[in-house]
Formats: sequence, C-alpha cells, structure tokens
Amino acid sequence: MNRLKLIVGLLNPGKKYVFTRHNVGAWYLSSLIKKYNLFLKNNSKFFGLTSKLDIDHNILYLLMPDTFMNLSGTAVNTMSKFYNIKPEEILIVHDELNLPPGIAKFKQGGSHGGHNGLKDIINKFGNNKNFYRLRIGIGHPGDSDQVERFVLSEPSVDEKKLINKAIVEALFCTEIWLKNNYTKAVNCLNSLNK
Repeated sequence: MNRLKLIVGLLNPGKKYVFTRHNVGAWYLSSLIKKYNLFLKNNSKFFGLTSKLDIDHNILYLLMPDTFMNLSGTAVNTMSKFYNIKPEEILIVHDELNLPPGIAKFKQGGSHGGHNGLKDIINKFGNNKNFYRLRIGIGHPGDSDQVERFVLSEPSVDEKKLINKAIVEALFCTEIWLKNNYTKAVNCLNSLNK
C-alpha cells in the first residue's frame, strides 16, 4: 500500500518570489490548504509552515519549507525523521521545466533533473530518490542560460491560467490517491492531460 504521510510544496520564501514559476509547488499546497479550510502555522522546528489533514482517519502532514529552494532537504528531512516518515511516503510538489504549462504528472524516484530543491532533498536523504514527485509544468525558456531567470520570473497571464488548471486537476487526482491508490491517481492525471 503506497500511503502518503507527507506532502511538501517547494518554494522560495519572501514576497518577491510568491508569484514566480519556481513557487508552483507552494501554489498547489495553498490550494489544498484552502480546499480543506486548514491553516498553515509557522513551525521553526521543521523550518517551514506546517498543517495536518485527516482523510479517512489517515493523518497527512503538509509542509511548505521557509528555507530557500536549494536547502529544501533540511525541512523535509527534519519533519520526516520526527514523524518517522519514509521517503516512499512523501510527495514533493515542484515546478517542472520539461512539461508545458497545463500539464502535471506524478512520478516516483528518478534523478533531480537539475532542480535544486530535489537535489538537496535527495542529498539529505543520503541519495535515496524513492520519494514521489508531482511535477507541475512551467515550460522551458529554450535557452539553458536563461533557466534561472525564467524560473524566478512570473508566468504570463495565459500560462498562469494553464498552471492553475493543472493544479486543480492534480488536486482532484491527489484525492483519488489518498482515498484509493497511486496507480489510480496516475491514470487520473494522465487522462486529464490529454
């Protein structure tokens, strides 16, 4: 049974980053929090903002690190150790350059693909890559030299609409995972991406 115990929305903290592409993981988690009328509270012990969701008597912890992206692993590792959560019980939600806006995909394991947040999480887990990812497409600038500027800038109005659509679909499919299983969630998201 691949039960989730922790969902993490990756971001860079601070007002100037709130609406940037790199923060779509936080947009997803904020939508989840809003949907269930929850509140995020500042939790310095876990280096971030935290909340807790009870779905069918299963407790799911929620975390939005307040470290910078390249130190995300500190928050994830600290919380997972405290609650004895294994990497394969964690979903990391992040921006994905290799998917266009409007597309989101679940995945388990694999490389960090150059994403600094994933890189640090893998490092802090002692090179264990077995956690799940929800990859939310932001598109690619086309030029590798422009990637940093691109992820730290805001999407266009049309791109933002597509990203928001992908987040709504991903939330729907995440709930299918929580109430059923991972395979059904993957199939759900793949069918919506068509």
